[in-house]
Amino acid sequence: MALFPAFADLQSDKVEDQSKELNWLNNKSFQTGDALSLHSRFFEKTSERRHDKESRNVSSAEEEEEEDEEEKEEGNLPPKKKKKKSEKRKKKKKKHKKKKGRYSDSSGTDSETVFPSDLKREQSESSQAPPLASCFSWLDDLKSPTEQPFCVDRKAEPANWTYKSLYRGDVARYRRKGSSSLGLDPSRQGVSWEESNKKQKGGDKKKTADRYFSTVSRQLLRSEPPALTLPRVPERGKAVGPTSFLPLADDVGNKEGETGVRVQTCLVNPLGVYDSSTALWLQGKGKQEQTEQQQGHQHQQDSEAGKSEAPLAGRTEEFNRRLREQPADAQLWIQFIRYQDELTATEFGGEEEQRGSDAAERRKSSYRAVLEKKLSIAERAVATNHGCVALQLERLRICQELWEPSLLAKEWKKLVFLHPNSAPLWREYLLFAQSYFSNFTVSKVHSAYGKCLSTLSAVRDGSMVSHPALPGLEEDMLDIFSQQCHFLRQSGHAEKAVSLFQAMIDFTFYKPDSVRKLSTKQQGEFFEPFWDSGEERVGELGARGWKAWMLQQERGGWLQPSAEEEEEEEEDEEEVKDRSQPRWTVWLEVEQSREAAHWLPWRPDKAKGQSEVDCEDPDRQVLFDDIGPSLICLSSPELQLRLLLRFVSFLGLPVDSVLSADPCQPGLLLENLCLLTQGNDLKRPLTSHNLTDSGINSVGHTTTLQGRRKWVGLGKQGERFVTNVFRGVQPVLPAHHRAALSLSWMQYERLKVLRCLYGGNKKRLRSQGKSSKRVAKQLLKEQDNRSSLVLWQEYGHLEWMLGNLEEARKVFSTATEIVGTQGLKSPALCELCLLWAQLEVEDGSGVRGGALADVTASPAVCVLTRLAEGTSSSSMPLTPVSVLKARKSYEQALTAGLAALNQSPLNPLNDTKGPQDLLGEKLRLRGLISCYALFQYLTMGIKAANAVYSQAREKTDELHRTLTQLHSKGEANLAGTNAGEAADSSHRRRHSVLRLASECEALAVQQAALLRFHNSVSVFPLATLRQTLTSALAAWPTSAPLWSIYIQVENRYHSAGRARRFFHSVTRDNCSVVPRLFAIVAEQQRKQLVDDAQRSYRHDAALPLLPENGLSNRIRALFESAIATEMGCHCPLLWRMYMYFLVSEGKVDKATGIFYKALQNIPWAKGLYMDAVKLFPEHLQEFVDLMTEKELRLRLPLEELDILMED
Repeated sequence: MALFPAFADLQSDKVEDQSKELNWLNNKSFQTGDALSLHSRFFEKTSERRHDKESRNVSSAEEEEEEDEEEKEEGNLPPKKKKKKSEKRKKKKKKHKKKKGRYSDSSGTDSETVFPSDLKREQSESSQAPPLASCFSWLDDLKSPTEQPFCVDRKAEPANWTYKSLYRGDVARYRRKGSSSLGLDPSRQGVSWEESNKKQKGGDKKKTADRYFSTVSRQLLRSEPPALTLPRVPERGKAVGPTSFLPLADDVGNKEGETGVRVQTCLVNPLGVYDSSTALWLQGKGKQEQTEQQQGHQHQQDSEAGKSEAPLAGRTEEFNRRLREQPADAQLWIQFIRYQDELTATEFGGEEEQRGSDAAERRKSSYRAVLEKKLSIAERAVATNHGCVALQLERLRICQELWEPSLLAKEWKKLVFLHPNSAPLWREYLLFAQSYFSNFTVSKVHSAYGKCLSTLSAVRDGSMVSHPALPGLEEDMLDIFSQQCHFLRQSGHAEKAVSLFQAMIDFTFYKPDSVRKLSTKQQGEFFEPFWDSGEERVGELGARGWKAWMLQQERGGWLQPSAEEEEEEEEDEEEVKDRSQPRWTVWLEVEQSREAAHWLPWRPDKAKGQSEVDCEDPDRQVLFDDIGPSLICLSSPELQLRLLLRFVSFLGLPVDSVLSADPCQPGLLLENLCLLTQGNDLKRPLTSHNLTDSGINSVGHTTTLQGRRKWVGLGKQGERFVTNVFRGVQPVLPAHHRAALSLSWMQYERLKVLRCLYGGNKKRLRSQGKSSKRVAKQLLKEQDNRSSLVLWQEYGHLEWMLGNLEEARKVFSTATEIVGTQGLKSPALCELCLLWAQLEVEDGSGVRGGALADVTASPAVCVLTRLAEGTSSSSMPLTPVSVLKARKSYEQALTAGLAALNQSPLNPLNDTKGPQDLLGEKLRLRGLISCYALFQYLTMGIKAANAVYSQAREKTDELHRTLTQLHSKGEANLAGTNAGEAADSSHRRRHSVLRLASECEALAVQQAALLRFHNSVSVFPLATLRQTLTSALAAWPTSAPLWSIYIQVENRYHSAGRARRFFHSVTRDNCSVVPRLFAIVAEQQRKQLVDDAQRSYRHDAALPLLPENGLSNRIRALFESAIATEMGCHCPLLWRMYMYFLVSEGKVDKATGIFYKALQNIPWAKGLYMDAVKLFPEHLQEFVDLMTEKELRLRLPLEELDILMED
């Protein structure tokens, strides 16, 4: 059947081919007869409805026609307009009726659409069921109860659509009798049955209630609470009676906090409805001025109101008020700038609310908005305080993420130009130039260091009249000079760094008397001919110094040395040993070997007739232009010794941390994993912390993070250089400075033996032992060192490490006989006997915590008893009486020493004898305390030893806090005094504080080591050890030995929650990178234990360790939080550990991203590039090109590598 029945007859005529018929026009289910019957019924119904409608509207239509005729006669309106209005009314009525129902009455036109299917459905329904009533009716009106009991209400209820609920009148309501509730205590508990407040009209009618933890609710909780609508409760004295109404006060009074004040009635204000201002205006008067008392009362009310406001808004208002009152307070401005981060985190809902699809965009936009807001505050602060350097630095730190690199560098140069005498500002500028990847090159940073030191030298000499020299300027200059040398070493330019130290030693210790009164720049002009003359320098064979050279030049010059003195050079080994290895492996091996062998600057050999042209690598030559601007003058003997010790430490020798004074930014120099692995020697639990590793690589040791040293020392050439340095410098030093240098040399020999022990090569250990013993004996044969107990102690320890126990005992015994009967009064003797006793206990022949009944049989007890008696060790056996006498002597000596510290804490600061007297007498109680504690441990037990340590540490820590406060006050009081006197006094104070801090830290380490040793040999609760470690680490959070012991103790537990909480508490309050590094190491060791346990797991055995998930994510979070800190982002060791960890987890892509992110913070670290070559060898060409672009030292270009691979 066709879709259009009217044209059904024409279909057969027009369409002959059935295949071409349009099938989509066919509707086979349509019947023509049904359509005609439905159509006839439709016309019948519509005619009936039209007739009814016309009969109802006859009267209204006649009235409208009469009105139209009257309006036409009067001429008010044209007829068409009125007709249109009536038509519009009819159309509106039609639309309204159509909305009510499909079969509602309408205008009666044929335009209404009634579908045939609806008519057919109606017909079927009427045939099946009896007709229902179409309207409601009362039951009494029905003729019979069974007739149409139901009706169909087809009229829609618009209220149900609008309000989404039933009408309130349709819901039954009830009233409660009483307010009690079943199950509640009426005296303490109750339920409020009052109805909730009605919503305002036009409010959020469709808004549903939010959950408590939703974003809106959490922001509402942090927002400012609404203003109080009720007045404050008056005091008892002022209260007249219960107030049952809200008093209406004037607006001004409300603003000023004067609520409840009544307005007096008068002639112009008889009803009292006008406020005070209006009443005065009606009288023709102005507003009265406030008295001082009223203003003070108002200020007090404002302050009270500010305290009761919300935290965020109240703090912001408090900051603004305080800054208006104290605009010159720089620290307050900085606090307000830092406060913006906290404020914005709260306003934006924190990190939890910013999770979503657009979280990154929201965080980025909000972060930039915060930066701009902080920048505006910083600029306002700088405009108020033009001369404040701290505010300028804070402003530039903010601008570092907003401005272009060129503009930022320009602003930095402008700032250091305005404040050329500020060493802290120069240090920050150099760190910016060193770590800003966009503008970084080694030559630019090197010239910036030279510019800094030359400018500060001009300020020191008085050449720059516009800016005076600040106290401690020479010390700051020395720190910047040391930082420059380490920067050159880390970037691969070891030759320039060594030449800088050589020049400074000549410039300081061998300066001619004729040029001492000249300025630094003029002295440098006289020093240049000596440097360019080719004369031997410090560390070279036959070096005589600058002073002797100038004196001989005035007499006619030197004689040429004979060729007999020259030594034959050793033949170089083949650099590429295995050409079958990958290209990147060969490059790393050759680069590391050349770095270890060629760190000394190249000098032409006069005996062979060499000149500067004969040098194969021009970068190995160092000209005067490279070192001249960095030369500085040091007038203080202590600073001159510090310079020498810094050079010795730069070469890899251990030095006294107090005398050398650690650099201001130690995180920049950390590159060695030995900092995190020291103290793990189980064979030496008591003496393994005597030589601590600083984590700074020595010269010639620029390798990958897990790379090994080529030599235990500096090689043959380097060892000759060190020997020449010591032999050449010692004659120009005073006696106590020579002793410090000799001690460093002896410890270096012992350190090389210790490295051979760890290596396990017995042949190398034997040869190194012989050479080290030869050097030690030569030092002890010198006249000044024969009675030095410190050197005898180091030599005895060296013999003990080599396995010569009897020889070591003889050395110790000989040393005790040298001193005589000083006994406990000699700190050096106490430390020597302490080491001897500790070695005896470690050897196993001592008494283990009082386990033996006869304590007199212990060699360690014998040593400590002879020390207390003041006699040398003899073969006579000990008696119990002598042990009791020794304990009494120890107790009296300790009490006297601690009492002297408590009674006169100011004496060490006012002492003018020098730091060496302080080192030997007043503040050096570590040996006495440790000897007494070890004696108590061997004779009475661990509790007695721990009590000695606790008593001593309490006193020394209290003294350290006192000295620190006095030092800070002294720095403030010395601001206006003479620069030289202020520098000397500040140096003495700082040295006293550092020495006492070193003693306190050493005591804590020895106490922890003794407790751990006792725990390893007997049963003892770890609560005491843990409490000792936590208290010590809270006081000394940068102590690597303490952290090593803490990690070893906590890793024995299944649960790491306690250690994690403690790490978090320490890192939250400390900005150092050392606690964060050890927190990462602790998690890595725990992950290693879990992984090993799961690999060795068998189905029939239990796991030795509880499995733990999420350790990888936790370690990554620790790395991210560490590199987000100010000191952590510039720590090479942290970034390199992060890269290795990601590669070990199989996340090479993320590790590559971390490498490029590290380049933005530490682009000068050559070790970072070498690690990248090892971890991502496919990018070797890219990394080498990057090193060349940034001017890092490249000793093996890839072109030369290809030639070596072909040969």
